[in-house]
Amino acid sequence: MVIAALVATTALARAEDRSVLVKCKAMVERASKDANTASDAELTRCRQVIREWALRDARTTVDEEGKPLR
Repeated sequence: MVIAALVATTALARAEDRSVLVKCKAMVERASKDANTASDAELTRCRQVIREWALRDARTTVDEEGKPLR
């Protein structure tokens, strides 16, 4: 249990902040409308960031202020 908490804390310390997620969502949305907006590598990285945030948010039981989500 302690090891799991340590791993989770370490993973959160290395995670990008939410502004990266917002920028990536905007980039993917622009790319869906205009094919020449970003490179394939940038889009792949942004899609990965979006997936990681979705998984992270699904595992989180509190919001950014520590209040329970449910």
